[in-house]
Amino acid sequence: QVELVESGGGLVQAGGSLRLSCAASGRTISRYAMGWFRQAPGKEREFVSGTVWSGEIIDYAVSVKGRFTISRDNAKNMVYLQMNSLKPEDTGVYYCAADLTGGSYVSRVHDVYDYWGQGTQVTVSS
Repeated sequence: QVELVESGGGLVQAGGSLRLSCAASGRTISRYAMGWFRQAPGKEREFVSGTVWSGEIIDYAVSVKGRFTISRDNAKNMVYLQMNSLKPEDTGVYYCAADLTGGSYVSRVHDVYDYWGQGTQVTVSS
């Protein structure tokens, strides 16, 4: 069992920055791929970014590439998402997720992920 808790969301103006954190407990996530997803009201949950267990392979959605940076600290059982140059369309609930079946690749498919956090709200005002 893995428990994931996100934090760091909030209200920010367009062009601003936020850093999301995901704290894992119950089991080490050091061998698992981790992902960030988001869901805006009335829309499906979408992939934002993901990293393999080592951090050597990272993937970003086209919409956030160049603005967001994912990182992880396996010693602390933490995953982060640094979000810069935020836009109103980045608004949504952001979820951290763990893929226990594959540590060496990043999946953009939310059904692949085994554990999810409760989400943290990010609101970007124009």
